[in-house]
Amino acid sequence: METPNQQEQETIRQPNQNHMLFLRIMSKRRTWVALFVLVYGILLYSSWNLLQSILNWYNATVSPSSSSPAVKGWPAAVYASVMLGGVFGVMSMAAAFAVAVPAMLMTWITILVLLTFCGTGRNDLLIEGKKLTAEISGVVVKILIKEGNFVAAFCAVLGYFLLVRKSSNEAD
Repeated sequence: METPNQQEQETIRQPNQNHMLFLRIMSKRRTWVALFVLVYGILLYSSWNLLQSILNWYNATVSPSSSSPAVKGWPAAVYASVMLGGVFGVMSMAAAFAVAVPAMLMTWITILVLLTFCGTGRNDLLIEGKKLTAEISGVVVKILIKEGNFVAAFCAVLGYFLLVRKSSNEAD
């Protein structure tokens, strides 16, 4: 028969084991890759209606209807491809942000620990921590914007050529 002390120790051990299991899982690279894919999938799924509405607008603009004459393919294709590129650019920035946050935190913690070991005082450490936060966040935001712009431009060019090719195939 267990004493109340032994029962308390087992209930204390259980959360520690769960916490250690959580830390072990989160320290794996494949966990972060899975989180990246999950975030990107959720973003893609949630923006599917926006993508469909852009493509529906393009199809309605290019195809002749009784109420409005057909518009040439390239102006509508440019607009639709820029919108598609923008959507994919924003999605890639959001997904990359999910991966950048853990790396940013690890960098920040590492630098603060090294400053502490070097004998930096508490007040100086607080000031340096604020400076580090601003600098690391600024660098991450700049990188995310550059990568998002690259993805947006790539998707816009690719979307333009696919939409123009699609409309030229339909015209034949």
